[in-house]
Amino acid sequence: MNSASREALAAARERLDALTDSTSVDAAKLAEELASVTTLLHREVSLRRVLTDPARGGESKAELAGRLLSGQVGGEAVDLVSGMVRSRWSQSRDLVDSVEELANTADLTAAERAGVLDDVEDELFRFGRIVGSDVPLRSALTSKTASVAAKGELLRSLLGGKAQPVTERVITRLVTQPRGRSLEAGLESLSTLAAERRNRTVAVVTSAVPLSDRQKQRLGAALAKIYGRQMHLNLDVDPEVLGGISVRVGDEVINGTIAERLEEVTRRMAG
Repeated sequence: MNSASREALAAARERLDALTDSTSVDAAKLAEELASVTTLLHREVSLRRVLTDPARGGESKAELAGRLLSGQVGGEAVDLVSGMVRSRWSQSRDLVDSVEELANTADLTAAERAGVLDDVEDELFRFGRIVGSDVPLRSALTSKTASVAAKGELLRSLLGGKAQPVTERVITRLVTQPRGRSLEAGLESLSTLAAERRNRTVAVVTSAVPLSDRQKQRLGAALAKIYGRQMHLNLDVDPEVLGGISVRVGDEVINGTIAERLEEVTRRMAG
């Protein structure tokens, strides 16, 4: 996103946080309604262009959004979207992406209220690992010929009763409405949003054997000291690393595995 869209999204996040601070607001219902607005804006290209047209006044766009959405979604969702279209957006797609982010954030807020946000984080990570290692499953979930109903049924068989309802909802939206994104990128984005609910950064840790509780605590404390914020560790075991650990935080990789050292020796010998 360019600066205009980043500023608009930041303002929308603040409005959502202020709204969901009230326990009277049903965060899960708000998430569902914002998701329906996302679907509408993604489908109706001309509408989202009108709602992000810099030549139109903000109040005019807000009034249009209000007329279209009133009676279709609740007042909180109408107010949020109306506030968003008053802002300036660099691209019309940025508005759609941002409404979708608010929908996911509202669902994660519902998980936080229920005390299951940690479970959701872990389930998102594990689901990503399962999909990454199961080619037929990934193909079924990302197929362009499979129907939305078929994908939804497959996800219900995989997650229904086995994962938190929030986890199932956000993954189902991602799979059935990918909007051009890869499944992996979408899952990583959801994990990052979940971590941000607790002002935490996600660190993906790969080790040859499972880490002990003491090792996890020490690693989490060390990473928090390096990055200046609390860390959430997504743990993966891969015997091929041979020993040590590999840590990825965003685009940065801290690699201390034996396999990496062997590769470095090989590269030097070849050079």
